[in-house]
Amino acid sequence: MAAAAIEKLPQLKSATDGLNEMSDNERSGFINLVSRYLSGEAQHIEWSKIQTPTDEIVVPYDKMANVSEDASETKYLLDKLVVLKLNGGLGTTMGCTGPKSVIEVRDGLSFLDLIVIQIENLNNKYGCKVPLVLMNSFNTHDDTQKIVEKYTNSNVDIHTFNQSKYPRVVADEFVPWPSKGKTDKDGWYPPGHGDVFPSLMNSGKLDAFISQGKEYVFVANSDNLGAVVDLKILKHLIQNKNEYCMEVTPKTLADVKGGTLISYEGKVQLLEIAQVADEHVNEFKSIEKFKIFNTNNLWVNLKAIKKLVEADALKMEIIPNPKEVDGVKVLQLETAAGAAIRFFENAIGVNVPRSRFLPVKATSDLLLVQSDLYTLVDGFVTRNKARTNPTNPAIELGPEFKKVASFLGRFKSIPSIVELDSLKVSGDVWFGSGVVLKGKVSVKASSGTKLEIPDNAVIKDKDINGPEDL
Repeated sequence: MAAAAIEKLPQLKSATDGLNEMSDNERSGFINLVSRYLSGEAQHIEWSKIQTPTDEIVVPYDKMANVSEDASETKYLLDKLVVLKLNGGLGTTMGCTGPKSVIEVRDGLSFLDLIVIQIENLNNKYGCKVPLVLMNSFNTHDDTQKIVEKYTNSNVDIHTFNQSKYPRVVADEFVPWPSKGKTDKDGWYPPGHGDVFPSLMNSGKLDAFISQGKEYVFVANSDNLGAVVDLKILKHLIQNKNEYCMEVTPKTLADVKGGTLISYEGKVQLLEIAQVADEHVNEFKSIEKFKIFNTNNLWVNLKAIKKLVEADALKMEIIPNPKEVDGVKVLQLETAAGAAIRFFENAIGVNVPRSRFLPVKATSDLLLVQSDLYTLVDGFVTRNKARTNPTNPAIELGPEFKKVASFLGRFKSIPSIVELDSLKVSGDVWFGSGVVLKGKVSVKASSGTKLEIPDNAVIKDKDINGPEDL
């Protein structure tokens, strides 16, 4: 970065000092991030030095010891655990207002309902008190505070804290947008989930959990239905004194952009597509060389977090995210929690079954989890054994299905898809109730026409372009 950029730091700092909405911790965190960005300190990765991690570093899940049937061992493990869900995202891409975690996933229950039910079942069954912590952003905080009131009578202590709130930087002048008079929410941004570590510490909750004898936090995205407490992993970490563990799972062609774990200069670290030079991108995406990707299910030792945050040692790769908001070009700098792996002692990956990665990012995912491909038991979404194919059907729904309300309106009931390989729907298509889809199915309504799939239709390996094809 040119010297001219470094000169911009003092003016940015003084402008930031004038922003009363920021705490001292947020101010220093923000200036620290910007300084690192301007100094261009990014780690350069030499492609030839990248090595595939061994089974010692990325442990196969099957090789981990099982937890004994003895309930006292289970209670001993659970007493050391805190569950933290990343709850900063809004449901806007799916046409919903408020936090994404309140979208109804199945049987009238939201992501958050399912999470609380799961932890409550553990607490009731083993007589323990696993707490649930939600990291909100300023976008989700107020709504979440109201929503969690409905769980007051549950057997789960729910804690919330806010991740940092940083000002977006006006790109050409390099000043904080709020100090230029942008006072509404759009002047600010949450700086990615790498912020979970300092924010947990700054909230006071990290010290409180350590004093209660808690040892590990299990961090996961609130929209990953597969991210349930796994005692086998927790037992392994405690026994082997691993300060950090990232769950990875084998890549399919749908996951080629996901970050992967590599061995680099004797340490395990995350390699993201953004760090890869253009000439190596195709190799990065190949399933042959990089066989696994990060699920963002992370297990981290609490005392290790405290030690590293206090030493200001978590210098994760900075992800510059340029945006245009209201016609103004702004820059927001972010970090990811997975990139912290290289700063922890004895860090490992664990290669878990695909069932631990079931994110709902779009209505096509909602179709999967609401269908007969899954069942819901005790808050756990489990795959139907009747499906023999280990991978899920590939589902592509047109823009008419993008918003949850439109998606639900276009299906009288969710079709049976246990024997489906792929489904592609485009145009003004409506599904009746009791529809069964098998094999490869494509349904396309031509422009300006409405295509209705009748009740109880069974469609197998068919391209449907109009009523005459039914």
